[in-house]
Amino acid sequence: MTRGYSLEQDLRLLINNPKYSDIEILCEDEKKLHGCRAILAARSEVFDRLLYNGMKESYDNQISLPKVNSAGMEIILEYIYTGSVKEESLTKNNTIEAFYAADYFQLLDLQDCITKIVKNTNLVKNFSPELLSKVSEKMPLTEDNKLLNLLVEAVSIIPLNNIELGRLSITGLKYLLSITHEKEMSFATREYEVFRYSAMLAAKQVSNDAYKTLKELLPTLEQVENSIKVGNKFITDRQKVAKELEPLVKFIDFRRIKIQILSDFIEPLEIIIPDKIISDAYRYVALLNNLSLCDIRGKPIYEPSYVFDETASGSKLIVEDNGKIVHAPNGVGHQNVRTKIALENKGIFEWDVIIEKTCTWGWVGVCASKNLNYESFAGFQPTGWTLGSNGECYNSHKAVKYCPPFGDGTIITVHLDMNKRTCAFTVNVTKYQEVSEWNNLPPKLYPVVSLCHPGRFRIQPHQKN
Repeated sequence: MTRGYSLEQDLRLLINNPKYSDIEILCEDEKKLHGCRAILAARSEVFDRLLYNGMKESYDNQISLPKVNSAGMEIILEYIYTGSVKEESLTKNNTIEAFYAADYFQLLDLQDCITKIVKNTNLVKNFSPELLSKVSEKMPLTEDNKLLNLLVEAVSIIPLNNIELGRLSITGLKYLLSITHEKEMSFATREYEVFRYSAMLAAKQVSNDAYKTLKELLPTLEQVENSIKVGNKFITDRQKVAKELEPLVKFIDFRRIKIQILSDFIEPLEIIIPDKIISDAYRYVALLNNLSLCDIRGKPIYEPSYVFDETASGSKLIVEDNGKIVHAPNGVGHQNVRTKIALENKGIFEWDVIIEKTCTWGWVGVCASKNLNYESFAGFQPTGWTLGSNGECYNSHKAVKYCPPFGDGTIITVHLDMNKRTCAFTVNVTKYQEVSEWNNLPPKLYPVVSLCHPGRFRIQPHQKN
């Protein structure tokens, strides 16, 4: 391109170009870059103080920057000369170095530019755990750090079990837990899984043997809820694991972990978790008088596994497609099936039931498993609350007119608010008010459907779009 048409394009020729430079920049990793003294000073007050201070640096043709990596310095030069940074210039490997360097040279606009690029590209989607780890190890924790806040928000909505060990460092995890501890922000991981991930990450730092043993001793929450038992094994290097785990423990809210899990899986680990933490959790729950905290910090966003439970269904119903579909064969009267997972504590839960084939009548709703008879219609029972395809809501034989009747292909969305213990339904994108007669629902409920031949229902997480 002919020079003189684009100032930015022409100034890009100066970036790290020895031909037009009068000073060498020796970086932290001992790599040398080239710059123009006057331009650097004009664009950054920090450079001005370094290069025109009347001291030795004012006359030398080299300046040393022992805290700035060359990967970050290259981005600084691009911004200083052109006033911008190309999206492709930032990678997983240099983004945090560049952000730190921008802070070092007090280039606030560049920090905003880097944060915007991270937010609007795949960097935050693909590498947020790695970037959070790097920024936590490179920079101090400050509430006004926009990039840090962005990365914390991004990692918070990823279930920790989905983050492969090694992607998020101990320091990065500590950053995440300290910022989200007792704060009202979206979070995807239930507190027991926070502890489990923290413990396994700590054990991994010590030895593979410690990690493998601890992984066997601490089942996933899904395994716990399915009553999978684990054996008794001795953790090697327990004191070393406890030391690695120590900076994380104070940011784990053991009060949110169910007492049975504390008793069966965490307390037996002994030295790894101080006795006082366990006893304080027991005492807190005892003083709550049978109430309990939500088992997830902040605003719960985890998605329960909505699948039907063959062991909690009428004897003639057929559950298939890995629990996603239930249907009633010829000759079957109304029977019920509930899901495997219980919905309890605080939170708002939503799921869809698709009426692939209706019957007379098909019913969708919630139930408490206590005393529920799966062989007869749930809505006639005191522990069943259902909306039928005739448009009526039923509980304990009591009917309430709710919406127009519906048939094949209808999508029912159940909105269960466990904060207020209320329930509402959306029928084919039309949302109706809460069922006023169903106030103060029980603290533990299951999604349930009731159907007869030829009914065929599908359950799935709520599809918001």
